Amino acid sequence: MEALDFEPQISTNRRGVTFVLAGKHGAVECVIVRAALEAFFWLPLDADDAKMLKTFHNGANRIHAVAYRKLLAHPAARLELTTTDFSRN
Repeated sequence: MEALDFEPQISTNRRGVTFVLAGKHGAVECVIVRAALEAFFWLPLDADDAKMLKTFHNGANRIHAVAYRKLLAHPAARLELTTTDFSRN
């Protein structure tokens, strides 16, 4: 699996960052919730969209690694990463 070249975006409800990964069965839409960025990537509670995207980019390697492992364990067309996914590592 590999990260595709689609740029990460703030989700429409502003509760996370969406990104796309290439899985065994095609592209998978993923989202990491804001709470996970706050708890595990030091996103300030009052951060704006630009800071949220910067925080995502700074932690992208770890975020992608967790997403890949979750997809391998539970293949899906859409994947949500929560604080639980990062607290296991």
